[in-house]
Amino acid sequence: MRAAVIQFPGSNCDLDLEKALKQFGVSTSLVSDQAKELVAYDAVFLPGGFSFGDYLRAGAIARFSPVMAAVKALAARGGIVVGICNGFQILTEAGLLPGQLMLNEQPGFICDEVAIQIENKATPFTTAYQQAQIHYPIAHAEGRYYADDTLVTQLEQANQIVFRYQTNVNGSTHQIAGITNEAGNVLGMMPHPERAVETILGSTAGRPFFESIKAAIDGKVGV
Repeated sequence: MRAAVIQFPGSNCDLDLEKALKQFGVSTSLVSDQAKELVAYDAVFLPGGFSFGDYLRAGAIARFSPVMAAVKALAARGGIVVGICNGFQILTEAGLLPGQLMLNEQPGFICDEVAIQIENKATPFTTAYQQAQIHYPIAHAEGRYYADDTLVTQLEQANQIVFRYQTNVNGSTHQIAGITNEAGNVLGMMPHPERAVETILGSTAGRPFFESIKAAIDGKVGV
């Protein structure tokens, strides 16, 4: 498995993701947002942070980076695309995922560890989970996922909701914490699994996330 971690100006979880992926034997490269192709990679990860300072709106400027055309091309050919926190925001702004990330219901930055329900274990991102509930770190100010009733119905019927908060963490519609696209190969999530892969960090709950992705690519296992 070969993975690219995209570095946007303002990314601050890129090295965390790179280190997490390498723990699972993944050949990982840090790739500039100015790159124009990703043909050498099986998967691409958009990390958390504050791309372009969030000066307009989280992810709104990053969507125009040259690399996003290559991300869309990789997704179109069935490659794995993951957006975590700011990466999730970028994926919605770029139209790779439906819905919108907005300011938290109670304005302010949230940094906590919260209970997450795994809603769909039959995805390339969740097959290795043994438990239905886990705890993941979160760190965001614009993490409230919004979708209207029509979109929520579509997401529910297509099993695109992958992660859901167990409590009203930030005001997200139906407490949605992570979704996929219709094809099931693009995932966006606000929680940070890369911050929960080592005992020294206080949790290894994120390991099944990366194990699932590696199995899906190396073993051609997935949806």
